[in-house]
Amino acid sequence: MSNQSDKPNDLSRRRFVQKSAATFAGISILPSHVISGLGHTAPSDKLNIAGIGVGGMGFANLKNLTTENVVALCDVDWKYAKRCFDAYPKAKKYWDFRKMYDEMGDEIDAVVIATADHTHALTAAHAITMGKHVYLQKPLTHSVYESRLLTKLAKKYKVATQMGNQGASGEGVAKTCEWIWNGEIGEITKVESFTDRPIWPQGLNTPEQGQWVPDTLNWDLFVGPAKMRPFNEIYHPWNWRGWWDYGTGALGDMACHILHPVFEGLKLGYPTKAQASSTLLLEGCAPTAQSVKMVFPEREKVGRTKMPEVEVYWYDGGIKPKLPENWPKGKDPNKYGGGTFFYGTKDILHVGCYGAEPELVSGRAPTVKETERRVSKELGTEDGIHEQDWVRACKESPESRKPTTSDFAEAGPFNEMVVMGVMAVRLQNLNKELEWDGENMRFTNITDSETIKTVIKDGFKIHDGHPTFDKTWTDPISAKDFAAELVKHTYREGWTLPDMPA
Repeated sequence: MSNQSDKPNDLSRRRFVQKSAATFAGISILPSHVISGLGHTAPSDKLNIAGIGVGGMGFANLKNLTTENVVALCDVDWKYAKRCFDAYPKAKKYWDFRKMYDEMGDEIDAVVIATADHTHALTAAHAITMGKHVYLQKPLTHSVYESRLLTKLAKKYKVATQMGNQGASGEGVAKTCEWIWNGEIGEITKVESFTDRPIWPQGLNTPEQGQWVPDTLNWDLFVGPAKMRPFNEIYHPWNWRGWWDYGTGALGDMACHILHPVFEGLKLGYPTKAQASSTLLLEGCAPTAQSVKMVFPEREKVGRTKMPEVEVYWYDGGIKPKLPENWPKGKDPNKYGGGTFFYGTKDILHVGCYGAEPELVSGRAPTVKETERRVSKELGTEDGIHEQDWVRACKESPESRKPTTSDFAEAGPFNEMVVMGVMAVRLQNLNKELEWDGENMRFTNITDSETIKTVIKDGFKIHDGHPTFDKTWTDPISAKDFAAELVKHTYREGWTLPDMPA
């Protein structure tokens, strides 16, 4: 393992910037499978894969890719990543993905990314412009703009992509869609979904004091494009999910699993309206519990089923929707971390997290022709099918490639829906239903005169046995500007995205 002098703060990023600039100008770096003499096995046999963010889910993803070559590993925390480093001793190790791309771009065919949410778009976008296939953990991105960017980049560069919502490759999602499209529950006008997350702390005041940064962590690289703040162990590792700068809370973490059959089965597209409420909303940290309502307009008929306007409700932090009247008494609707009820004119459909175990509340068991892919049957295994389906797509030519079950053409618009829910939570103090122009990525009913403020800390104390609250608020700021920043983040100096393709 390299010593601390190799940390990326000491590195020149000139070569990476030069390559990126050339790419943005339309000179794309060819994928390695079309370049001869690179000294590694062609992708038709094995892919050369780089892992970025390998201390947690990234390591789990790589374990499902034993059929391929892992040639490079990158992480900002070498203590957290040690298990993965030890498992792949021959892989070259990096702190900074930019240096890895710069030095090993010609040797890498594909990347697996499982960094904190706020750096997903950065690592993925630059990989795509280099012609690299991308497996990217959920949520796809931290913002709507970033999701739109990855969608368009993937299309432009014709790479194989997959978001890490592994339930998309399961039979449950396929069966849910088939039942809906066959008219088994009729027209659906309301959906309610929930999760039992968060299981990490949320609703916390931002630490007022920093801590010493561990020698094994490059805090500057972890913060990346976000505003620099002092290190605190409450942010990293793993607990970053609950902090707005780095994560998207329980909604971003679990809606990509739980709402996927809703988005796909109902062919949702962009919402037109959104409204949210929560427990105490803080400037820095996601609330302990929240609820979101999104409205989607009428869509084209799918199969035998009309698609009228539909209201989609989300609950987390222990809040659940009220159970249907004919739901079996004592039966827990939570399956594997959450669940969803589709309310149709003929019946009610219940599915668990990942689209698992679809069932009609009436007890009827539909017999419906299979029209959707069964990835497990195609691959002949139950293990790692989400990752292996992506490998299959990587090795197919763009002209004949069968899309993965959560490629960016679908995952991008779907993730826009997910982070729309996050935005609604953060804009709840406007106290109105927000109207959304999805095509142009903007709210249409936030006026120039409206302001918004958020609690910085709750100021809770006990005096003589009596609870008191002395809340500290942000200064009022333009609501329109705040909303625009949520849609498209301003990155910290030194961090940039490729331009949005036309």
